[in-house]
Amino acid sequence: MSRIQEAFKGKKAFIPFVTCGDPDLETTKQIVYEMEKAGAALIELGIPFSDPTAEGSVIQGANLRALTGGVTTDKIFDMVKEIRQNTQIPLVFMTYANVVFSYGTERFLEKAKNVGMDGLILPDVPFEEKEEFDIVCKKYGIDLISLIAPTSHDRIRMIAKEASGFVYCVSSLGVTGTRSEITTDIGAMVKLVKEENDIPCAVGFGISTPEQAAKMCQSADGAIVGSAIVKLCEKYGKDCVPYVAEYVKSMVEACK
Repeated sequence: MSRIQEAFKGKKAFIPFVTCGDPDLETTKQIVYEMEKAGAALIELGIPFSDPTAEGSVIQGANLRALTGGVTTDKIFDMVKEIRQNTQIPLVFMTYANVVFSYGTERFLEKAKNVGMDGLILPDVPFEEKEEFDIVCKKYGIDLISLIAPTSHDRIRMIAKEASGFVYCVSSLGVTGTRSEITTDIGAMVKLVKEENDIPCAVGFGISTPEQAAKMCQSADGAIVGSAIVKLCEKYGKDCVPYVAEYVKSMVEACK
């Protein structure tokens, strides 16, 4: 069983996201350790990109701050290597096709494997175009995480059939960011996935409060939160670690 599957075993998984290098990589490292202590099941690490099309203004801002601060993909690999000396928590990169492609897909995935990454999320790669990445992911034992959106009923089955790791259910159309309410029938999406593939489903995009997380975890196997955490990093800078830990703790409790 992969580390990603372990993360969902016997519990609802809370999955936090953080942009690597916002405010700096040393702080990102501490955030990862504290999020694990607070009960996170799996952590998404964002590799900053200059044109993150799936992101709202909050994560766009974090990408910009990290890039301005001199963060590179190689520096992030080095950071993960250090993190892996202290923890075995499942780690998944979230970034864009261009980042992987320009680094060299084979080189990127070989390195990801070597530093101890478990999965990869590429929100701008549609199902029809995932093959060129998926082949290389499989070669190195990295799960390419599939995203499903509320619109894609027939596609949900098709995507679920080939999904690995976990399925990322996008709660609402549009970009990332907090939402006051989520009206999508998550239960129906999850049901369609499970009919095709016995794979965990986690819901992301728009979740920010413990109440929302608790509601999502009734229908799905986990909840994913990014923007609400990135806002804390923006607000408190290098002093954000305890605030992020406290927030993650409250979300983990809500998901139980």
